[in-house]
Amino acid sequence: MEDSDNKKCRLTPATLDDVIPIVMPYLTDPKDRESASLVSHTWLRADSETREHVTVALCYTSTPDRLSRRFPNLRSLKLKGKPRAAMFNLIPENWGGFVTPWVNEIALSLRRIRSVHFRRMIVSDLDLDVLARARLDELEVLKLDKCSGFSTDGILTIVKHCRKIKTLLMEDSSFLEKDGKWLHELALHNTSLEVLNFYMTELTKLSRKDLETIAKNCHRTLVSVKVGDFEMLELAGFFNAAVNLEEFCGGTLDEDDPEETDKYMKLTFPPKLSRLGLTYLGANEMPIIFPFAARIRKLDLLYAFLGTDDHCKLIQKCPNLEVLETRNVIGDKGLEALGLYCKQLKRLRIERGADEEGNEDLGGLVTQRGLTALAQGCQELEYMAVYVTDITNESLRTIGRHLKNLSDFRLVLLDQEERITDLPLDNGVRSLLIGCEKLRRFAFYLRPGGLTDVGLSYVGQYSPNVRWMLLGYVGETDEGLMEFSRGCPKLQKLEMRGCCFSERAIAAAVMKLPSLRYLWVQGYRESVSGQDLRLMSRPYWNIELIQTRRVPEVNELGEVTEMEHPAHILAYYSLAGQRTDCPPTVRVLREL
Repeated sequence: MEDSDNKKCRLTPATLDDVIPIVMPYLTDPKDRESASLVSHTWLRADSETREHVTVALCYTSTPDRLSRRFPNLRSLKLKGKPRAAMFNLIPENWGGFVTPWVNEIALSLRRIRSVHFRRMIVSDLDLDVLARARLDELEVLKLDKCSGFSTDGILTIVKHCRKIKTLLMEDSSFLEKDGKWLHELALHNTSLEVLNFYMTELTKLSRKDLETIAKNCHRTLVSVKVGDFEMLELAGFFNAAVNLEEFCGGTLDEDDPEETDKYMKLTFPPKLSRLGLTYLGANEMPIIFPFAARIRKLDLLYAFLGTDDHCKLIQKCPNLEVLETRNVIGDKGLEALGLYCKQLKRLRIERGADEEGNEDLGGLVTQRGLTALAQGCQELEYMAVYVTDITNESLRTIGRHLKNLSDFRLVLLDQEERITDLPLDNGVRSLLIGCEKLRRFAFYLRPGGLTDVGLSYVGQYSPNVRWMLLGYVGETDEGLMEFSRGCPKLQKLEMRGCCFSERAIAAAVMKLPSLRYLWVQGYRESVSGQDLRLMSRPYWNIELIQTRRVPEVNELGEVTEMEHPAHILAYYSLAGQRTDCPPTVRVLREL
C-alpha cells in the first residue's frame, strides 16, 4: 500500500509547470537547460525568459533577431566569428565575421545586456559607438578578443559613455592606435574597473601615469591588469597603488646595461599578486619573482627568455602552481621538475618555441620522458596542450593511467626529428582515451604514419564523450575515416588538417556522426568539381569552400615568399540559411 506522505509529495504535471519557472534560474549549465527546454512548452518558455547567458559558437549559425526572440532577457552574450584556424593565419583576412548586425540587435532589443564578448570578429568604430550609446552605464563587460577593424577612437567612445565598465579587454586584437585618450578618460572617470587587458597589442601612446591613476581610483576593485610594452621600473607607482591586484601580465625588462642587472630588485609587487606573466623575463631578472613565488598560482612564460635550467629553478619555488603557459624550451627536465614540485598543477600549455635569432641557445626539447614524469607527478591535470619532438605509445599509456581528471588533451608532434621512436601510436592513443574518461576535447596532430586506419578507428570507438576534436595527418585510407565515424556519438565539432581522405569519404563520414554541427578541413583529396561533397547536403547545413591559394609569408630572413595553402571545407548547421557576405575567396557549394 502506498505511503500517504508519498502521495502528498507526488508532483503532478501541473505542479511541475508551476515549479519549473522557479527552479530554472538555478540551472546554469547550457546542456542542462537545453534538455529541460525540450520537456514542454512551459519549460521552453521558462528557459527563454530566464536564460541570462548565451554563447554563439559561429556567428552565421543563427540571426540576431532569432536570438533576441528566443532569449529576450539576456544579460551576457559571447559571439565567435572566424573559424579557430584564423589564429594560425589559415583563413583569409576578409573571410567575414562582422559584428554589425549583432550590435544593432543589442541596441534595438536586448536591453538587459551587461556583458559582451566578441571573439575573432570584425568590429568597427561605428559598432562600438552604437553599443556604447545603447547600453551606457549598464555595460559592465566588453571583450574584444582577437578582433580587428576598429581604432582607439572606438574605445574612447566606450569609456566615455560606459563609465561603470568593470572589464575592458582587447587582448591580441589588431587595431589602429590614434592616441592614448581612451586610457586617460578611463583614468579620470572610472572607479569600478576590475579587469583591464590590452596584452599582445601594439599600443605605444599610453601614459604610465594614467595606469597609476586607474590603480589609485580603482584600488578596491582592480584585480587583473595585462598591458603592453611598459618598462617595469616605470610601473613602480602603479604596483604600489594596486593593492588588491591578483594578476599582472606584460611590461618589459631591459637587461642591456650589464652594470645594472639588479635594478629590478627594487620593484615591490602587490601583496595579493598570484597570477603573473612578465614579457622578456630573463635569468638575471628572475629573482624578482622569488620573494612571492610560493603564492603564485598562474605563470605565463610564453614570452620569457628563460632556458631549461631557468625553468627548473623557478618551478622549484612555485609549489602552489596551478596553471603554467610556456614554450617547449622547458624541456624534459622542466616537466620532471613540475612532476616533483607542482602537485596542484591543473592546466599546462606548452607552445612551440619561436625560431628567432637569440632563442636558439635556450635549449630544451619535450619528449616522452618529460610527459611520463609529468603524468606520474601532476595527477590533478585537467588541461594539457603540448608540442613534442618525440613520443611513444608507453608515454600515452602513462597519461591514460594517471591523469583521470583530464578533460582537454592536445598534442602536436613536431617535425624537428627525422625519426620518431615509436610510430604508429595506435595502441597508445587507445589506452589514453580509455583511461581519460572525462575527456571532452581532444587534439592529435601528428605526421604521416603517426596513426594508421586501425588507430583512427580506436579514436572513434573510445571517444564516447568528446565534443571537439582536431586531427592532423592521421589515417591511411578512406576506410579509416569511415571506421572513425562509426564512433564519437557526442562529437559536435571536427577539424582536420593534412589528411589523405577524399571528398566522398569526408561527406559520408559527416552523415554518420549523429551530433556533428561543425566541420573544418584543410588539405584533402579534392575532386575535380567538388560535387562529391553534395553527399552531405541536407536542410540547414551550409557548405563553404576556399580554393587552394598562394599566400605571401615572411621567412626567417625577412624575405617575402609565397606559400601554397591547400583547399578548405567549412560546413556547419545554420538556422540563418546561406550567408550573404561571402568574399570572392569563399564559394558556397550551390555555386559550383
